[in-house]
Amino acid sequence: MSNKKIWFDRQDDETLEQCLERIQSLGYTVVARREQPLFKQVGEEYIPIKQQTQFQGIKNS
Repeated sequence: MSNKKIWFDRQDDETLEQCLERIQSLGYTVVARREQPLFKQVGEEYIPIKQQTQFQGIKNS
């Protein structure tokens, strides 16, 4: 039996708790989390504009 894992992005207008509830309502259990900064180039500099949060979910059987 193969367990399907996919990454979910947290939307800009939702909290972490809302994102986790959305993932659970789709029938997934969170097994990993990753965060990475997003940058915007201004001239020769890179300025951080936001933090992107993703959760990896595994399908419940």
